[in-house]
Amino acid sequence: MAVVHVVAHPTREEAGALLRAVIDWSAANHHSLTIDEGCAESLLGSVGQNLASVGPPSGTDLVVSLGGDGTMLRAVSAAAGCDAPLLGVDLGSLGYLSQVHAEDGLEAIGRALLPASDGGWWLDERMMLDVELNGVPLATVLNEVVVEKGAPGMAVRLGVLIDGEPFATLASDGVIVATPTGSTAYSLSARGPIVSPRHRAVLVTPVAPHMLFDRTMVLDPSETVEVEVLGALSAGVVLDGRVGATAAPGDRIGCRPSARVARFVRFDRRPYHQTLKAKFGLTDR
Repeated sequence: MAVVHVVAHPTREEAGALLRAVIDWSAANHHSLTIDEGCAESLLGSVGQNLASVGPPSGTDLVVSLGGDGTMLRAVSAAAGCDAPLLGVDLGSLGYLSQVHAEDGLEAIGRALLPASDGGWWLDERMMLDVELNGVPLATVLNEVVVEKGAPGMAVRLGVLIDGEPFATLASDGVIVATPTGSTAYSLSARGPIVSPRHRAVLVTPVAPHMLFDRTMVLDPSETVEVEVLGALSAGVVLDGRVGATAAPGDRIGCRPSARVARFVRFDRRPYHQTLKAKFGLTDR
């Protein structure tokens, strides 16, 4: 018997339908199943209440995401307290992280619970960032932390420090500190580079800065980054797409590579650049 924890998109009908199929499959195969409380009731009503869990219970063997990359980021956060690998079943539109199609979801879950040699899977490990506010831990993120303006139409003044030394002062919409996995998320839309997720690096990307220097800095993972809120306006701190805190003037947000990694179950070894090619719809010459 295995222990499986599921995080699903809370409002998509197809996520609810697949979740019900996972419940039936788990019961038929005598597996223990819990469902993230953020989606259990909204998708299943009273049935979901009986299976709801704040996070994966002790001894969880697999965390399953049913949705798009946003749902997968929630699953990564939910799995922070356990060492279970993650399997993403793609119900979204981009699906950089979730590479199993919905129709293959049940089969993939079953294979992921077998030994790697029998299930034909391998683990894709991704770098993460530990984020602090004034030295107090906030979260560990897979994609990025964004320090952004708190009021529309008003630029925020931010100071960027590298290894404790001031690097730049920006009047901008914000600053993104991202991992290689996050290089295809918000950082990309702010004209940042695409970095292979096999690489270890920290990307610092300004968002709409009011200055000529608007390029991404790609740092070694041994270098720490701090973003200090300057001036009189507060800033929002967004962690993998979720609001995490409000930073007041004088506050510092620290970012450094985490000792933890996110571990994704994969069934094929298609090179990352081929996945990228498919997602961007690039054609052969």
